[in-house]
Amino acid sequence: MSDSNADLTQRIIDLKKAKNAIILSHNYQLGEVQDIADFVGDSLELSRQAAKTSAGVIVFCGVHFMAETASIICPDKTVLLPDLHAGCPMANMITAEALREKKRQHPGIVVVCYINSSAAVKAESDICCTSANAVHIVEQIPLEKEILFVPDQYLGSYVAEQTGRKMMLWPGYCPTHARIQPQDILRLKAEYPKAKVVVHPECRTEVTALADAVLSTGGMIRFARESGAQEIIVGTEIGILHRLRKENPGKRFIPVSEQAVCPRMKLITLETILWSLESMEHVVNVPERIRRRAKKAVDRMLAG
Repeated sequence: MSDSNADLTQRIIDLKKAKNAIILSHNYQLGEVQDIADFVGDSLELSRQAAKTSAGVIVFCGVHFMAETASIICPDKTVLLPDLHAGCPMANMITAEALREKKRQHPGIVVVCYINSSAAVKAESDICCTSANAVHIVEQIPLEKEILFVPDQYLGSYVAEQTGRKMMLWPGYCPTHARIQPQDILRLKAEYPKAKVVVHPECRTEVTALADAVLSTGGMIRFARESGAQEIIVGTEIGILHRLRKENPGKRFIPVSEQAVCPRMKLITLETILWSLESMEHVVNVPERIRRRAKKAVDRMLAG
């Protein structure tokens, strides 16, 4: 760690203590951000940490919908997003208005909403899910019910395959995971014949078909720790490699694509975290009328 980073880190630690704050970081964040966080995890794990923290301030190092979810769960806490430009393209591929129109066209349909969506979309949904529990959530829905899965068509397609359920899929996707191509995996499997392949369910269907395991980022962390494989080909946003290598120094992790970078995840830095704690910005609030409805969908996810 450089002297400047060490100084920034100490100032953040001091401010965090003074303001009764906790720092939550997604697995895709910069390594320096993961290293200073109190907890690093996937969307489901971070939601659960937000729900149970006693801290009065949550500094969310992720993207906007994640900070919104923390605000939905913890309305009595101050939720800070260090950079308001840290958004999610997939979440922007669906609006509450468009979802309401689809529901009007299909009365009684059960809306399963991937957590990568706005609070307003969650408020129009019956239940939320993450990539870690999407299969389980859909398995709990009565067989006679029609299901609309929003907004990720690739996660939805994977869940449909795993559960055998016919689902209507919203045509959204993650641009970062869409850059991961099957030919990249085939090339790396030839180069590393003993390696196991793990990919995220946001990847294209032809990519997940080539994997040894299709897992959330939290699932990938556990797989790396528990697997006997010494080489693992990783098909997701490359920010996770920092944690994988840090926690498994004896193993080799090969990214499927160095292009699998979410630029918005990389906007948060030590400097912006420090500024956020100093200025107590940017506060992420969800209007109460939306929050109450969205919380029902999130609570059902957390209880599932």
